[in-house]
Amino acid sequence: MMNLKSPKGIDPEEWFVTCYKRHEGHPISTLLGLYKGNYHKFALAVIFFFIKHSPVWVLPIITANIINDVAAGSPETVQRMMIQGAVMVALILLNIPTNYMYTRYKSLATRYVETGLRKALIAKLQLLSIQYHKNTQSGRLQSKIIRDVEQVETLSTQMLLGILNIALNIGVALAVTVHKSKVVFLFFILSAPIAALTMVSFRNIMRRRNREFRKEMEETSARVMEMVELIPVTRAHALEEEETEKMSAQLLEVAEKGYRLDIIQSVFGSVGWAVFQVFQIVCLIFTGYLAIRGRILPGDITLYQSYFTTIVNQVSSLMTLVPVIAKGVESVNSIGEVLLSEDIEENSNKPEITDVQGEFEFKHVAFHYGDEEKEVLSDLNLTVKKGETIALVGESGAGKSTILSLVIGFYQATGGEVLLDGHNLNNIDLRSYRKHIAVVPQSSILFSGSIKENITYGVEEYTEEDLDRVIEAANLKDLIASMPDGLDTQVGEHGGKLSGGQRQRVSIARALMRNPEVIILDEATSALDSISERLIQEALDRLTAGRTTFIVAHRLSTIQNADKIAVIGNGGCMEYGTFDELMALKGEFYQMKQIQS
Repeated sequence: MMNLKSPKGIDPEEWFVTCYKRHEGHPISTLLGLYKGNYHKFALAVIFFFIKHSPVWVLPIITANIINDVAAGSPETVQRMMIQGAVMVALILLNIPTNYMYTRYKSLATRYVETGLRKALIAKLQLLSIQYHKNTQSGRLQSKIIRDVEQVETLSTQMLLGILNIALNIGVALAVTVHKSKVVFLFFILSAPIAALTMVSFRNIMRRRNREFRKEMEETSARVMEMVELIPVTRAHALEEEETEKMSAQLLEVAEKGYRLDIIQSVFGSVGWAVFQVFQIVCLIFTGYLAIRGRILPGDITLYQSYFTTIVNQVSSLMTLVPVIAKGVESVNSIGEVLLSEDIEENSNKPEITDVQGEFEFKHVAFHYGDEEKEVLSDLNLTVKKGETIALVGESGAGKSTILSLVIGFYQATGGEVLLDGHNLNNIDLRSYRKHIAVVPQSSILFSGSIKENITYGVEEYTEEDLDRVIEAANLKDLIASMPDGLDTQVGEHGGKLSGGQRQRVSIARALMRNPEVIILDEATSALDSISERLIQEALDRLTAGRTTFIVAHRLSTIQNADKIAVIGNGGCMEYGTFDELMALKGEFYQMKQIQS
């Protein structure tokens, strides 16, 4: 069983940040620091790697010895061949268990960091502000969790084991060579890097072709997604041929870039092979000449040929690691962008609240987004009593949804105070407060699972009577009865198997299951047909009684029963009163109602 706890019991996010700051943001040092507590696993992996890889180094030696014995005509040749063959077979068979142990310890270490980083990212995303999430594309965050962490794991493997592999192969080959012949060793030192660099020199153009092809594929992927999403629009306007021609042009561009990549890869492969073979022949002639002169034994020609091949291949492999390491380093920095972000909702060391009455007061509240100078709210004054239902109306962009975000605590007022039961929301642990509220957004958010799982999400303790009461109150009883599996019916991805009205009723049932003191409805009925709207309105009328409720609605007919209506505009509250009072006033609300009539 893997131990995925970070060192000394600290959480994964703190673990990464500590390593990053300790090493002054240097990605490689940070990466090495992340493996603290797991160095012994890498040490064991190195030992088992050395043992499992030993046949590659020993085989050329045994081959050379056998050839030399045969050439010398020694009477003990057969016996020596059998002994050396037995040693080789034993080493080959030993590769099976040692390869398992090598993989085990390597994987325990690398997967440890991989999982720890993903846990840290997920935990940090839960803490980052809503504004951060609005300003950051979800696809980019997903890429950091999946792709960047994978690149870091690849970097770990290549740096700690890939480079080790190369170093051991070159080291053993050179060590044996210098022991047997300093002349051949000098030849290797001079010619092997030249052969490898000659091959590597072709990689720049191949890398460029690869990059061009990758970018073209990314562009094609984006256009294909866009095309699929637009199929209903394309079909509705009979634009199928135009769309096909447009995509065909893009696909031809991909084919062109792919053709260029194929050609350069082919040229690279053939040139690389030719260069390698030429140097192999040079090595063969050189060692053959030395054998003729008696400087080396005939069997050693095979030994040096094998080791020369090993050295050239390993130097070439080292060059190919450069882009892999560059990607990994960039991924470490990319992960750091999230884990080091200070744009978080700070709740630590703030007092928790255990009881919520639901009385709100907005005192000269001002708010603007980020660095924007324009204020959405400039001097909002509003009082909402316990158990009161208040509807917020106004033009788009007036600040209605911003007020709801202030009530939830997603944003903090940049001026003035938002008070809950006399407590400034900026000074309390918002997590403890949010346990007492329920939010129904404009677009219902369901996850893949059953209706029951969606309704009871976040509620650990409940009775079947509680569930039945909520189902009845949300007018879901007939819907569930008509489903093949009742409450266990799967709603599909994003609730795709349900209609908009059905999804919204499930969403409302989930909110009501929390038995909240404060209910926030952000245009909860705006996307519904008249029948669904009536069913939900009946449920809301029954269940908002006794609870403080904030409603944002564009359909003014749906808020006639609200205790108070606030017309939001010009950064504050322009009109405030009951439906009848505002109609009698014949001001902004009256004009809005006349337009909708």
